[in-house]
Amino acid sequence: MTTDSHNRGHQWLEAIRTGRVAFPALVALLAASVLLLGPGRADAASPTASPAKSRSGAAAIAWRSCGKRLDCARVRVPLDWSRAQAFRGGRTGFAGRTISIAVIRYRASRPRRRIGSLFVNYGGPGVAGVATVRGLGKTLDKLARGRFDIVGWDPRGTGESTHVSCFANDRSRARFWGPNWTVPTTPAESRAYVPKTIEFGRRCAARNGRLLEHISTADTVRDLDHLRMLVGDRKLNYRGLSYGTFLGQTYANMFPGRVRSMILDSVIDPVKFTTSVEASIAATEADSDLVLEKFMSLCEEAGPARCALAGKGPVAPRVRALLERLRNGPIPAPSAPPPHQLGYGDALIAYWLAEGTPANWPTFAAALDQAADGDGSALKNSFAENKGLLQAALDPATALQCADKPIQRRGAVQAWPSVVGPLSQRIMVAPVDLWWLWAPCASWRARSADRYAGPWNATTKNPILVLSNRYDPRTAYANARLAARRLGNTVLLTNNGYGHTTESDPSTCIDAAVGRYLTTLATPRRGTVCQPDGKPFEPGFGEPGP
Repeated sequence: MTTDSHNRGHQWLEAIRTGRVAFPALVALLAASVLLLGPGRADAASPTASPAKSRSGAAAIAWRSCGKRLDCARVRVPLDWSRAQAFRGGRTGFAGRTISIAVIRYRASRPRRRIGSLFVNYGGPGVAGVATVRGLGKTLDKLARGRFDIVGWDPRGTGESTHVSCFANDRSRARFWGPNWTVPTTPAESRAYVPKTIEFGRRCAARNGRLLEHISTADTVRDLDHLRMLVGDRKLNYRGLSYGTFLGQTYANMFPGRVRSMILDSVIDPVKFTTSVEASIAATEADSDLVLEKFMSLCEEAGPARCALAGKGPVAPRVRALLERLRNGPIPAPSAPPPHQLGYGDALIAYWLAEGTPANWPTFAAALDQAADGDGSALKNSFAENKGLLQAALDPATALQCADKPIQRRGAVQAWPSVVGPLSQRIMVAPVDLWWLWAPCASWRARSADRYAGPWNATTKNPILVLSNRYDPRTAYANARLAARRLGNTVLLTNNGYGHTTESDPSTCIDAAVGRYLTTLATPRRGTVCQPDGKPFEPGFGEPGP
């Protein structure tokens, strides 16, 4: 990936962090004779590797200062863990082909009471962990009560690590997708888009070679376990959000004996995720339309002083009339880029961008109000401003999504009417992820060498804390309840709020439970429900507390 693409990746993370976008994705010094496993639960099959006693965690990674309280490093890991061989004779590292992992830490603000390192993953798959910790290190340190180094990494295939790049540069990518790129919503648009998805997959394969065979979540889990050992922690402390919960569940099932604490926030169903892209979308976005209903009712309740969409008749019929109008053809968008029109696909993307971040709902409501009055400029601009970021994110996101799924039969993408149509009837925004992720994966030919697909019911010694908003459009609440039942030792803590991840609807109750759990391993009583600190459309909603 070019420097421009790296910058776009950081812009994308910043967009997620600040709420402009809510996108629906390592290793210790091994003893000379350590056994590296293939797929399967690892604890039962191999001895636990540990760093040499003469090496501290600080010495194992060559950290360098990269900001206030921040240290950065690069760590070499095997491309293929099943073929990895550690050097002997006093040399450290691995023989054979290796790749580079970018790592960052925010040093604990209470070092004398430091417990260890807390690894964080913000999902995607494909969100860059280095940029996350650089931007949120102080906030995460406060959440962890200053007692952990906060460690982030760009998972293999992403960001500043050895990464997937399907185009030579941003200009080439923009030229490939074209100036009018959007989500197809008609049969004619869909038929024209299919060859584009096939060619996208072909380009990714041609530019990335064997890397695509070694970017499954199981590969990343082995990287994470290696990093855990390099920082000197006997057991893992981990906080994963969204796709990060799939990564966490994979780790807990491959290495159940190596978990000290684990927080899974906004849960992916691992069974559905490893079955197919369409099964994963159906499970994760199952509450999306429910959240739209909640958005409309909360807007109505807030009134026109706080929600511009209210005050001109009932909100829900007005929104539904706009959507029906767009299904029948575009509306003018005179202040948007050419062709100065808002299509139904554009509107779906605009909603997809807004639904997970209720702090932005007033702005989204104002754009809907403008469109309902006949001017789609604000909605179209919302999409247009993020188009380059979305396109850049597709390279790693698609590759990592495909890596955890079985290879489809050749020509499977031609079955799009039987996949896109039915799921779109159940979930309004489903076409966004179906065309962006399902269609390329239906033509993907890179078979993962080390894909983990279960079992998913491991029991860890210490409890795993599962978090979920009650109304999450990207990871349905049912997934959190399922994970809490399926894993052998968990406690589910519900935030009675909205948006994707509990961070989107801040709750002092949630933060207190997280801090207490990380430092003492104490969990809330089963069945506990936290209340958010505010309500969407209220002044100051979503702003951090004191």
